Amino acid sequence: MFDSHLHIVDPRFPLIPNQGYLPEAFTVADYRAAVDGLGVRGGAVVSGSFQGFDQTYLLDALASLGPGFVGVTQLPVDTTAETIAGLDAAGVRAVRFNLVRGGSAGPDDVDTLGRLAYDTAGWSSEFYVRSDDLATVGPVIERLPRASIDHLGLTTDGLADLLRLAAGGVRIKATGFGRWAGGATQVVDVMRRVHRIDPAALMFGTDLPGTRAPRPFTPGDVDLVADAVGEDLDRVLFANAFEWYRADRLPSAESPRVL
Repeated sequence: MFDSHLHIVDPRFPLIPNQGYLPEAFTVADYRAAVDGLGVRGGAVVSGSFQGFDQTYLLDALASLGPGFVGVTQLPVDTTAETIAGLDAAGVRAVRFNLVRGGSAGPDDVDTLGRLAYDTAGWSSEFYVRSDDLATVGPVIERLPRASIDHLGLTTDGLADLLRLAAGGVRIKATGFGRWAGGATQVVDVMRRVHRIDPAALMFGTDLPGTRAPRPFTPGDVDLVADAVGEDLDRVLFANAFEWYRADRLPSAESPRVL
């Protein structure tokens, strides 16, 4: 498994209350314990709203997790190409725009910052956005060279817009199943429809520790992916995200270690 979406919450580094919320600690050691036995060979550590523009926690987490793990960070719009290049050298591979919770650069900055990140280091732009907002922000996303959307878009409202983006090459993260009010049936249906459009589009992740989610990841979530994609399960669990995040550029990626 390449875990395309995980959070590390380390109280040794700055944390910022978001809408009055601060998560409990979830360290690298906690993550390793949580995925023990799942065959995780790498993943993407994603900055949350409560981490703002801090990079210190992320660089520490990547160094601790080792080869096969990349970073997805939040940056202010005035970030320089030199800063992006330095983060890329440390294993960061994407800039995140949190349009649900905030804490990142805003919607007006998507094109400027997303293109700078791509032009400088080939990064993708990653969006925490609801599908029912894609009618507005979708045209901006589809103009970017590389983009992905978290948590299957969170709702079937606006699903047509999500599927249109997938058909245009935007990747869709099969993550955060416990965030869906419609439950497993809706999650499987959305994954199945995205997969039919583009077998390379879906990227599975645990979303651990599931901050603010009504239900965090359980191993049974892998069964939901299997129901949706059938024989392409290995591709969705590993290859799609491993290739998207260019984890093969990291040292020793030819034989990444299993946690």
